[in-house]
Amino acid sequence: MTLPRTPWTFTDGHTLDVGTLYCIGRNYAAHAAEMGAQVPSDPIVFLKPPAAVVAGDTAIDLPSWSADVHHEVELVVVLGTDLDNADPAAALDAVAGYAVGLDLTARDVQAGAKQRGEPWAVAKSWKGSAPVSHVVPRSTSGDGPFEISLDVNGQRRQYGSTAQMERSIATLIAFCSRLFSLRAGDAIFTGTPQGVARLQPGDAVALHLHGLIHAHFTCRSAP
Repeated sequence: MTLPRTPWTFTDGHTLDVGTLYCIGRNYAAHAAEMGAQVPSDPIVFLKPPAAVVAGDTAIDLPSWSADVHHEVELVVVLGTDLDNADPAAALDAVAGYAVGLDLTARDVQAGAKQRGEPWAVAKSWKGSAPVSHVVPRSTSGDGPFEISLDVNGQRRQYGSTAQMERSIATLIAFCSRLFSLRAGDAIFTGTPQGVARLQPGDAVALHLHGLIHAHFTCRSAP
């Protein structure tokens, strides 16, 4: 059986195969505080597979095995070239474009894993756990600062600027390139501002990368 793959789709019409998603935790101080945590001395990095990506204007499937899936809106950086051991000054040259996405988190499952000292993979990385908009080419967007926000049922829940991030886009790309080596099609989810909360079936979710792109999703129970 061959399963369909969701590619990165750019606003200029070209596509790129989705690679590994590198997700950054606690990169906004206010979000770290709302979670009862501190900003770490080094970036917290966890991974999502390509199957986590869901294209905009479709459905978010809420898994039956979690009763507390939270939204976390983030700027998504999509890479267009391979990168290894880069310094921040060169890191931005690998960027193909920017999008806005969600790092969906099964908070109840994550809490249980933390208590047992286990990894977060199930809580963070299931198929469909990364809804993302189309990608705006860097040539169109520039490199920020960017404003991102999330509305649920027409009400604003999250808003932030990348100027508030603890570590810049270039710093995060360079950090990941030193640890993992990066490939074209990989992406970095750069962290979420405060305001994370539960999603429920029937919720209408709107993501905004202000002045550049937006995406809409409807939540439903997973079939």
